[in-house]
Amino acid sequence: MPGPPQSARACALDLLEAVLGRRRPLDDAIADHPGLARLAARDRAFARLLVATTLRRLGEIDALLARRLDRPLPAKALAVRNILRLGACQIAFLGTPPHAAVDTMVALAAGRAPPPFKGLVNAVLRRLARERPALADAGDAARLNTPEWLWDSWRAAYGEATATAIAAVHLAEPPLDITVKADADLWAGRLEATVLPTGTLRRPIGGAVSGLAGYGEGAWWVQDAAAALPARLLGEVAGETVLDLCAAPGGKTAQLAAAGARVIAVDREPRLARLEENLARLRLGAKTVAADVAAWRPDAPAPFVLLDVPCTATGTIRRHPDIVHLKTAADIPRLVALQDRLLAAAVDMLAPGGTLVYCACSLEPEEGPRRVEALLARDRRLARAPVAAAEVGGLAELVTAAGDLRTLPCHLAQFGGLDGFYAARLRRTG
Repeated sequence: MPGPPQSARACALDLLEAVLGRRRPLDDAIADHPGLARLAARDRAFARLLVATTLRRLGEIDALLARRLDRPLPAKALAVRNILRLGACQIAFLGTPPHAAVDTMVALAAGRAPPPFKGLVNAVLRRLARERPALADAGDAARLNTPEWLWDSWRAAYGEATATAIAAVHLAEPPLDITVKADADLWAGRLEATVLPTGTLRRPIGGAVSGLAGYGEGAWWVQDAAAALPARLLGEVAGETVLDLCAAPGGKTAQLAAAGARVIAVDREPRLARLEENLARLRLGAKTVAADVAAWRPDAPAPFVLLDVPCTATGTIRRHPDIVHLKTAADIPRLVALQDRLLAAAVDMLAPGGTLVYCACSLEPEEGPRRVEALLARDRRLARAPVAAAEVGGLAELVTAAGDLRTLPCHLAQFGGLDGFYAARLRRTG
Protein backbone atom coordinates (compact mmCIF):
# COMPACT_ATOMS: atom_id res chain seq x y z
CA MET A 1 0.00 0.00 0.00
CA PRO A 2 1.39 3.44 -0.87
CA GLY A 3 1.95 5.80 2.01
CA PRO A 4 0.09 9.07 2.52
CA PRO A 5 0.69 11.69 -0.17
CA GLN A 6 3.55 14.11 0.41
CA SER A 7 3.28 17.87 0.08
CA ALA A 8 5.05 19.67 -2.74
CA ARG A 9 7.47 21.20 -0.22
CA ALA A 10 8.27 17.80 1.32
CA CYS A 11 9.04 16.49 -2.16
CA ALA A 12 11.19 19.56 -2.80
CA LEU A 13 13.17 18.82 0.36
CA ASP A 14 13.75 15.25 -0.82
CA LEU A 15 14.99 16.50 -4.19
CA LEU A 16 17.29 19.11 -2.66
CA GLU A 17 18.79 16.49 -0.34
CA ALA A 18 19.29 14.13 -3.32
CA VAL A 19 21.27 16.78 -5.23
CA LEU A 20 23.29 18.34 -2.40
CA GLY A 21 23.58 15.32 -0.11
CA ARG A 22 23.83 12.39 -2.52
CA ARG A 23 25.09 14.30 -5.59
CA ARG A 24 22.33 13.04 -7.85
CA PRO A 25 21.35 14.98 -11.01
CA LEU A 26 18.08 16.80 -10.41
CA ASP A 27 16.36 15.26 -13.44
CA ASP A 28 17.21 11.76 -12.19
CA ALA A 29 15.98 12.57 -8.69
CA ILE A 30 12.70 13.89 -10.11
CA ALA A 31 12.21 10.84 -12.32
CA ASP A 32 12.79 8.45 -9.39
CA HIS A 33 10.73 10.24 -6.74
CA PRO A 34 7.55 8.21 -6.10
CA GLY A 35 5.70 11.01 -4.36
CA LEU A 36 5.92 13.54 -7.20
CA ALA A 37 3.73 11.50 -9.53
CA ARG A 38 0.95 11.58 -6.95
CA LEU A 39 0.90 15.37 -6.77
CA ALA A 40 -1.35 17.56 -8.88
CA ALA A 41 0.40 18.99 -11.94
CA ARG A 42 0.52 22.46 -10.38
CA ASP A 43 2.15 21.11 -7.22
CA ARG A 44 4.68 19.09 -9.21
CA ALA A 45 5.64 22.22 -11.12
CA PHE A 46 5.97 24.19 -7.88
CA ALA A 47 8.19 21.52 -6.29
CA ARG A 48 10.53 21.58 -9.28
CA LEU A 49 10.58 25.39 -9.46
CA LEU A 50 11.33 25.63 -5.74
CA VAL A 51 14.28 23.24 -5.94
CA ALA A 52 15.64 24.69 -9.19
CA THR A 53 15.46 28.25 -7.86
CA THR A 54 17.10 27.22 -4.59
CA LEU A 55 19.96 25.65 -6.55
CA ARG A 56 20.28 28.70 -8.82
CA ARG A 57 20.39 31.08 -5.86
CA LEU A 58 22.14 28.91 -3.31
CA GLY A 59 25.08 31.27 -2.82
CA GLU A 60 22.76 34.19 -2.09
CA ILE A 61 20.49 32.07 0.08
CA ASP A 62 23.33 30.78 2.22
CA ALA A 63 24.67 34.33 2.60
CA LEU A 64 21.22 35.56 3.70
CA LEU A 65 20.92 32.76 6.25
CA ALA A 66 24.46 33.14 7.59
CA ARG A 67 23.76 36.76 8.52
CA ARG A 68 20.69 35.69 10.49
CA LEU A 69 22.13 32.76 12.42
CA ASP A 70 23.87 33.42 15.72
CA ARG A 71 26.20 30.50 15.09
CA PRO A 72 26.78 28.08 12.18
CA LEU A 73 24.55 25.02 12.04
CA PRO A 74 26.21 21.73 13.03
CA ALA A 75 27.15 19.43 10.17
CA LYS A 76 24.57 16.85 11.27
CA ALA A 77 21.75 19.38 10.82
CA LEU A 78 21.65 19.05 7.00
CA ALA A 79 17.85 18.69 6.94
CA VAL A 80 17.51 21.91 8.95
CA ARG A 81 19.86 23.74 6.60
CA ASN A 82 17.89 22.60 3.55
CA ILE A 83 14.54 23.49 5.13
CA LEU A 84 15.87 26.98 5.83
CA ARG A 85 17.14 27.19 2.25
CA LEU A 86 13.75 26.29 0.80
CA GLY A 87 12.04 28.77 3.09
CA ALA A 88 14.46 31.56 2.25
CA CYS A 89 14.02 30.85 -1.47
CA GLN A 90 10.26 31.25 -1.20
CA ILE A 91 10.51 34.48 0.79
CA ALA A 92 13.33 36.14 -1.15
CA PHE A 93 12.87 34.91 -4.73
CA LEU A 94 9.51 33.25 -5.39
CA GLY A 95 7.19 35.82 -3.87
CA THR A 96 5.44 33.25 -1.69
CA PRO A 97 3.27 34.93 0.99
CA PRO A 98 5.53 35.06 4.06
CA HIS A 99 3.07 33.35 6.38
CA ALA A 100 2.72 30.44 3.95
CA ALA A 101 6.48 30.06 3.54
CA VAL A 102 7.13 30.22 7.29
CA ASP A 103 4.25 28.01 8.42
CA THR A 104 4.89 25.25 5.89
CA MET A 105 8.61 25.14 6.60
CA VAL A 106 8.05 25.04 10.37
CA ALA A 107 5.62 22.15 9.84
CA LEU A 108 8.21 20.40 7.67
CA ALA A 109 10.85 20.93 10.36
CA ALA A 110 8.55 19.37 12.94
CA GLY A 111 8.52 16.16 10.97
CA ARG A 112 11.99 16.08 9.41
CA ALA A 113 14.40 17.86 11.77
CA PRO A 114 15.53 17.24 15.36
CA PRO A 115 13.04 18.84 17.80
CA PRO A 116 15.30 21.66 19.09
CA PHE A 117 15.54 23.16 15.58
CA LYS A 118 11.83 23.80 14.98
CA GLY A 119 12.01 27.08 16.91
CA LEU A 120 15.16 28.10 15.06
CA VAL A 121 13.49 27.59 11.67
CA ASN A 122 10.53 29.66 12.82
CA ALA A 123 12.69 32.51 14.15
CA VAL A 124 15.08 32.75 11.18
CA LEU A 125 12.37 32.63 8.53
CA ARG A 126 10.19 35.14 10.37
CA ARG A 127 13.14 37.51 10.50
CA LEU A 128 13.72 37.03 6.77
CA ALA A 129 10.05 37.71 6.12
CA ARG A 130 10.20 40.97 8.09
CA GLU A 131 13.31 42.09 6.21
CA ARG A 132 12.12 40.96 2.75
CA PRO A 133 12.12 44.42 1.08
CA ALA A 134 15.86 44.74 1.75
CA LEU A 135 16.89 41.25 0.66
CA ALA A 136 17.36 42.10 -3.01
CA ASP A 137 20.29 44.35 -2.10
CA ALA A 138 22.20 41.59 -0.35
CA GLY A 139 25.15 41.53 -2.75
CA ASP A 140 26.51 40.59 -6.17
CA ALA A 141 24.05 37.85 -7.19
CA ALA A 142 25.93 36.62 -10.26
CA ARG A 143 29.18 36.24 -8.34
CA LEU A 144 27.66 34.79 -5.16
CA ASN A 145 25.96 31.95 -7.04
CA THR A 146 28.99 30.92 -9.11
CA PRO A 147 31.64 28.54 -7.69
CA GLU A 148 35.17 29.93 -7.56
CA TRP A 149 36.60 27.47 -10.10
CA LEU A 150 33.97 28.36 -12.70
CA TRP A 151 34.26 32.08 -12.08
CA ASP A 152 38.04 31.95 -12.52
CA SER A 153 37.70 29.83 -15.68
CA TRP A 154 35.15 32.13 -17.32
CA ARG A 155 36.96 35.30 -16.36
CA ALA A 156 40.21 33.98 -17.85
CA ALA A 157 38.51 32.76 -21.03
CA TYR A 158 36.01 35.55 -21.71
CA GLY A 159 36.85 38.52 -19.47
CA GLU A 160 35.18 39.71 -16.30
CA ALA A 161 32.29 41.56 -17.96
CA THR A 162 31.29 38.53 -20.01
CA ALA A 163 31.76 36.18 -17.05
CA THR A 164 29.37 38.38 -15.09
CA ALA A 165 26.87 38.38 -17.96
CA ILE A 166 27.05 34.57 -18.21
CA ALA A 167 26.45 34.14 -14.49
CA ALA A 168 23.56 36.63 -14.55
CA VAL A 169 21.69 34.63 -17.21
CA HIS A 170 21.89 31.55 -14.98
CA LEU A 171 19.68 33.22 -12.37
CA ALA A 172 16.45 32.98 -14.41
CA GLU A 173 14.36 30.05 -15.63
CA PRO A 174 15.03 29.70 -19.38
CA PRO A 175 12.27 29.70 -22.01
CA LEU A 176 11.23 26.60 -23.97
CA ASP A 177 13.09 26.03 -27.26
CA ILE A 178 11.62 23.88 -30.02
CA THR A 179 13.00 22.41 -33.25
CA VAL A 180 10.34 21.62 -35.86
CA LYS A 181 10.51 19.11 -38.67
CA ALA A 182 9.19 21.65 -41.15
CA ASP A 183 7.28 24.94 -41.53
CA ALA A 184 8.62 26.95 -38.61
CA ASP A 185 6.27 29.87 -39.29
CA LEU A 186 3.19 27.65 -39.14
CA TRP A 187 4.21 26.11 -35.83
CA ALA A 188 5.30 29.45 -34.42
CA GLY A 189 1.71 30.59 -34.81
CA ARG A 190 0.20 27.42 -33.38
CA LEU A 191 2.57 27.40 -30.42
CA GLU A 192 2.53 31.18 -29.84
CA ALA A 193 6.30 31.15 -30.25
CA THR A 194 8.94 33.50 -31.62
CA VAL A 195 11.24 32.37 -34.43
CA LEU A 196 14.83 33.12 -33.38
CA PRO A 197 17.41 34.23 -35.97
CA THR A 198 18.81 30.69 -35.97
CA GLY A 199 15.41 29.19 -36.86
CA THR A 200 14.56 27.72 -33.46
CA LEU A 201 11.09 28.40 -32.03
CA ARG A 202 11.01 29.90 -28.54
CA ARG A 203 8.04 30.26 -26.22
CA PRO A 204 7.68 31.12 -22.53
CA ILE A 205 7.99 28.20 -20.16
CA GLY A 206 4.81 26.97 -18.51
CA GLY A 207 2.40 24.07 -18.73
CA ALA A 208 3.04 20.48 -19.73
CA VAL A 209 5.12 20.14 -22.89
CA SER A 210 3.17 17.03 -23.87
CA GLY A 211 -0.04 19.10 -23.94
CA LEU A 212 1.20 21.55 -26.59
CA ALA A 213 -0.06 21.41 -30.17
CA GLY A 214 1.95 19.07 -32.36
CA TYR A 215 3.62 17.10 -29.58
CA GLY A 216 1.50 13.99 -29.94
CA GLU A 217 1.86 13.92 -33.72
CA GLY A 218 5.64 14.26 -33.50
CA ALA A 219 5.88 17.59 -35.33
CA TRP A 220 8.69 18.93 -33.12
CA TRP A 221 10.99 18.27 -30.21
CA VAL A 222 12.46 20.29 -27.37
CA GLN A 223 16.04 21.38 -28.08
CA ASP A 224 17.93 24.47 -26.98
CA ALA A 225 18.66 26.86 -29.84
CA ALA A 226 22.41 26.45 -29.35
CA ALA A 227 22.19 22.65 -29.30
CA ALA A 228 20.49 22.77 -32.71
CA LEU A 229 23.46 24.46 -34.40
CA PRO A 230 26.24 21.79 -34.53
CA ALA A 231 24.29 19.32 -36.69
CA ARG A 232 23.64 22.07 -39.23
CA LEU A 233 27.38 22.59 -39.66
CA LEU A 234 27.59 19.26 -41.49
CA GLY A 235 25.85 20.94 -44.43
CA GLU A 236 23.74 19.07 -46.98
CA VAL A 237 23.31 15.51 -45.72
CA ALA A 238 20.21 14.28 -47.58
CA GLY A 239 20.85 10.74 -48.78
CA GLU A 240 24.24 10.60 -47.04
CA THR A 241 25.42 8.36 -44.20
CA VAL A 242 26.01 10.28 -40.98
CA LEU A 243 27.48 8.78 -37.82
CA ASP A 244 25.99 10.46 -34.76
CA LEU A 245 28.31 9.53 -31.91
CA CYS A 246 27.27 9.86 -28.24
CA ALA A 247 23.87 10.53 -29.76
CA ALA A 248 21.41 10.39 -26.84
CA PRO A 249 18.97 11.92 -26.05
CA GLY A 250 18.58 12.28 -29.79
CA GLY A 251 17.87 15.89 -30.70
CA LYS A 252 20.70 15.99 -33.23
CA THR A 253 19.79 12.52 -34.52
CA ALA A 254 16.27 13.82 -35.16
CA GLN A 255 17.62 16.86 -36.99
CA LEU A 256 19.74 14.72 -39.27
CA ALA A 257 16.98 12.19 -39.93
CA ALA A 258 14.51 14.98 -40.69
CA ALA A 259 17.06 16.38 -43.17
CA GLY A 260 17.03 13.07 -45.05
CA ALA A 261 20.31 11.59 -43.80
CA ARG A 262 20.89 7.87 -43.25
CA VAL A 263 21.79 8.20 -39.59
CA ILE A 264 23.67 5.65 -37.51
CA ALA A 265 23.24 6.75 -33.89
CA VAL A 266 25.71 5.25 -31.42
CA ASP A 267 25.58 5.40 -27.63
CA ARG A 268 25.57 3.16 -24.58
CA GLU A 269 22.52 0.98 -23.94
CA PRO A 270 20.77 2.87 -21.10
CA ARG A 271 21.01 6.18 -22.95
CA LEU A 272 20.03 4.70 -26.30
CA ALA A 273 16.60 3.63 -25.01
CA ARG A 274 15.58 7.25 -24.52
CA LEU A 275 16.78 8.15 -28.02
CA GLU A 276 14.71 5.36 -29.52
CA GLU A 277 11.61 6.49 -27.59
CA ASN A 278 12.07 10.04 -28.90
CA LEU A 279 12.51 8.90 -32.51
CA ALA A 280 9.39 6.73 -32.26
CA ARG A 281 7.28 9.72 -31.13
CA LEU A 282 8.73 11.84 -33.92
CA ARG A 283 8.18 9.09 -36.52
CA LEU A 284 11.76 9.42 -37.68
CA GLY A 285 14.07 6.58 -38.59
CA ALA A 286 17.71 5.95 -37.71
CA LYS A 287 19.83 2.89 -37.19
CA THR A 288 20.79 2.66 -33.52
CA VAL A 289 23.86 0.91 -32.19
CA ALA A 290 24.43 0.20 -28.50
CA ALA A 291 28.19 0.43 -28.07
CA ASP A 292 31.15 2.23 -26.53
CA VAL A 293 31.96 4.87 -29.15
CA ALA A 294 35.68 4.67 -28.37
CA ALA A 295 35.77 0.97 -29.29
CA TRP A 296 33.08 0.67 -31.98
CA ARG A 297 33.79 1.03 -35.69
CA PRO A 298 31.35 1.13 -38.63
CA ASP A 299 31.50 -1.32 -41.54
CA ALA A 300 32.97 1.44 -43.69
CA PRO A 301 34.21 5.00 -43.05
CA ALA A 302 31.49 7.62 -43.33
CA PRO A 303 31.47 10.97 -45.16
CA PHE A 304 29.94 12.75 -42.17
CA VAL A 305 30.59 12.30 -38.44
CA LEU A 306 29.03 14.26 -35.58
CA LEU A 307 30.64 13.82 -32.17
CA ASP A 308 28.90 15.39 -29.15
CA VAL A 309 31.25 14.48 -26.32
CA PRO A 310 30.51 13.87 -22.63
CA CYS A 311 31.68 16.96 -20.76
CA THR A 312 31.17 19.04 -17.63
CA ALA A 313 28.04 20.50 -19.31
CA THR A 314 28.73 23.92 -17.79
CA GLY A 315 27.11 25.50 -20.84
CA THR A 316 23.73 24.14 -19.74
CA ILE A 317 23.61 25.56 -16.19
CA ARG A 318 20.69 27.83 -17.12
CA ARG A 319 18.61 24.68 -17.76
CA HIS A 320 20.34 22.44 -15.19
CA PRO A 321 21.25 24.51 -12.12
CA ASP A 322 22.32 21.37 -10.25
CA ILE A 323 25.47 21.22 -12.41
CA VAL A 324 27.29 23.85 -10.35
CA HIS A 325 26.77 21.64 -7.28
CA LEU A 326 27.70 18.33 -8.95
CA LYS A 327 30.76 19.17 -11.06
CA THR A 328 34.18 20.41 -9.97
CA ALA A 329 37.45 21.33 -11.63
CA ALA A 330 38.68 17.84 -10.73
CA ASP A 331 36.27 16.39 -13.31
CA ILE A 332 37.99 18.10 -16.23
CA PRO A 333 41.17 15.97 -16.61
CA ARG A 334 39.15 12.74 -16.70
CA LEU A 335 36.74 14.16 -19.25
CA VAL A 336 39.53 15.63 -21.39
CA ALA A 337 41.18 12.20 -21.62
CA LEU A 338 37.85 10.68 -22.69
CA GLN A 339 37.24 13.45 -25.23
CA ASP A 340 40.65 12.81 -26.82
CA ARG A 341 39.90 9.07 -27.09
CA LEU A 342 36.53 9.76 -28.67
CA LEU A 343 38.02 12.26 -31.12
CA ALA A 344 40.64 9.75 -32.21
CA ALA A 345 37.91 7.16 -32.74
CA ALA A 346 35.78 9.64 -34.71
CA VAL A 347 38.68 10.41 -37.05
CA ASP A 348 39.14 6.68 -37.64
CA MET A 349 35.49 6.49 -38.74
CA LEU A 350 35.77 9.45 -41.16
CA ALA A 351 36.25 8.83 -44.86
CA PRO A 352 38.91 10.77 -46.79
CA GLY A 353 37.40 14.09 -47.80
CA GLY A 354 34.76 13.71 -45.08
CA THR A 355 33.49 16.24 -42.54
CA LEU A 356 33.70 15.87 -38.76
CA VAL A 357 31.89 18.20 -36.36
CA TYR A 358 33.12 18.05 -32.77
CA CYS A 359 30.94 19.69 -30.14
CA ALA A 360 30.60 20.03 -26.38
CA CYS A 361 28.01 21.79 -24.21
CA SER A 362 30.78 23.20 -22.03
CA LEU A 363 32.09 26.70 -21.44
CA GLU A 364 35.51 25.39 -20.43
CA PRO A 365 38.27 25.96 -23.03
CA GLU A 366 39.91 22.64 -22.08
CA GLU A 367 36.87 20.79 -23.44
CA GLY A 368 36.48 22.91 -26.58
CA PRO A 369 39.14 24.74 -28.59
CA ARG A 370 42.05 23.16 -26.73
CA ARG A 371 40.87 19.67 -27.70
CA VAL A 372 40.66 20.67 -31.36
CA GLU A 373 44.04 22.42 -31.34
CA ALA A 374 45.63 19.32 -29.79
CA LEU A 375 44.01 17.10 -32.43
CA LEU A 376 45.14 19.30 -35.32
CA ALA A 377 48.68 19.36 -33.91
CA ARG A 378 48.95 15.57 -33.84
CA ASP A 379 46.97 14.64 -36.98
CA ARG A 380 48.00 16.47 -40.14
CA ARG A 381 45.24 14.80 -42.15
CA LEU A 382 42.73 17.21 -40.63
CA ALA A 383 42.08 20.90 -41.24
CA ARG A 384 39.52 23.37 -39.99
CA ALA A 385 36.59 24.22 -42.23
CA PRO A 386 35.64 27.60 -40.76
CA VAL A 387 32.04 28.35 -39.87
CA ALA A 388 30.42 31.37 -41.55
CA ALA A 389 28.01 33.68 -39.74
CA ALA A 390 25.39 32.94 -42.41
CA GLU A 391 25.29 29.33 -41.17
CA VAL A 392 24.24 30.42 -37.69
CA GLY A 393 21.49 32.90 -38.43
CA GLY A 394 23.86 35.71 -39.41
CA LEU A 395 25.02 36.04 -35.80
CA ALA A 396 28.71 36.89 -36.19
CA GLU A 397 29.18 36.95 -32.40
CA LEU A 398 28.70 33.17 -32.38
CA VAL A 399 31.81 32.59 -34.55
CA THR A 400 35.31 32.75 -33.06
CA ALA A 401 38.36 34.27 -34.72
CA ALA A 402 39.51 30.72 -35.56
CA GLY A 403 36.22 30.00 -37.33
CA ASP A 404 34.62 27.79 -34.69
CA LEU A 405 31.15 28.03 -33.18
CA ARG A 406 31.04 29.39 -29.62
CA THR A 407 27.70 30.26 -28.05
CA LEU A 408 27.53 31.79 -24.59
CA PRO A 409 24.53 31.96 -22.24
CA CYS A 410 24.55 35.75 -22.56
CA HIS A 411 24.18 35.64 -26.36
CA LEU A 412 20.66 36.60 -27.50
CA ALA A 413 20.05 37.82 -23.96
CA GLN A 414 17.15 39.94 -25.24
CA PHE A 415 15.38 36.69 -26.11
CA GLY A 416 16.35 34.80 -22.93
CA GLY A 417 19.90 33.63 -23.73
CA LEU A 418 21.38 30.42 -25.15
CA ASP A 419 23.08 27.36 -23.79
CA GLY A 420 26.86 27.47 -24.02
CA PHE A 421 28.12 25.30 -26.89
CA TYR A 422 31.41 24.87 -28.67
CA ALA A 423 31.70 23.24 -32.11
CA ALA A 424 34.51 22.91 -34.63
CA ARG A 425 34.14 21.65 -38.20
CA LEU A 426 37.08 19.65 -39.52
CA ARG A 427 37.75 18.05 -42.89
CA ARG A 428 39.95 15.06 -43.57
CA THR A 429 42.20 15.33 -46.59
CA GLY A 430 42.02 12.72 -49.32
